[in-house]
Amino acid sequence: MKHCVRLPGGEEVVALGQGTWKMADERGRRAEEIAALRLGVELGMTLVDTAEMYGEGKTEELVGEALAGLREEVFLVSKVYPYNASRAGVAQACDRSLRRLKTDRLDLYLLHWPGSVPIAETVEGFEALKRAGKIRRWGVSNFDRAEMEELFAVPGGSACATNQILYNLSRRGPEYDLMPWLGKRGVPVMAYSPIEQGRLRRSPALDEAARKHSATPYQIALAWVMRRPDVIAIPKASRAEHVRENRKAADIVLDEADLAAIDAAYPPPQRKKPLEMI
Repeated sequence: MKHCVRLPGGEEVVALGQGTWKMADERGRRAEEIAALRLGVELGMTLVDTAEMYGEGKTEELVGEALAGLREEVFLVSKVYPYNASRAGVAQACDRSLRRLKTDRLDLYLLHWPGSVPIAETVEGFEALKRAGKIRRWGVSNFDRAEMEELFAVPGGSACATNQILYNLSRRGPEYDLMPWLGKRGVPVMAYSPIEQGRLRRSPALDEAARKHSATPYQIALAWVMRRPDVIAIPKASRAEHVRENRKAADIVLDEADLAAIDAAYPPPQRKKPLEMI
């Protein structure tokens, strides 16, 4: 793996992990999806991200099955629904996730998006789970700058380990103010849907970089997300072939000419845009 990303506190995780959104939706693909996840771990994509929302728990069950015998090699991430994120609710939700995942702890537990429960109460719940040894660290997802500022203003809020957001070539809005704010505080970004779920708009710039690096345009787009030392990409791959393609993207190093051409085709933001979600 080309590089790792440092979390607050110093631990490093791989810059290319595996997402699982919409896995377990089709029963007939279960064996293929499990094999894909296991192959990804074998190839070094040892960060695996899931959530209680995905398939209402069915995806966590699939991940638990896929990681049988591999748990010690994996940095396991899951997420809690905002409406479960009260002090008591987050403890109960975490226990359910642990049962489905067949593990005794999560390496990272995220609040899936901002909700109505006061963030201070959620932080208290996360910290209690840390003390109980059920999670090793916690973070958030889909938080824009204002929500991050609110989080950091509550007791213990600055212990946040990451912010998982929608970030790819067609969704560069976070570069304007959110990512600089996180960067100053040493909080890495976890980029979900880093190639827009395979719907990313093609361009001559991507095609040219793909020819130059003997890669596909999507591999270039994924390498672009990982060009920064503070971004973790978590593409989903349900087939072994796709897993291998993603893994090769981690070895692509884009040069200044590549990046300039890509910037011209997918311009960086010139003003604040609200954080987008899929």
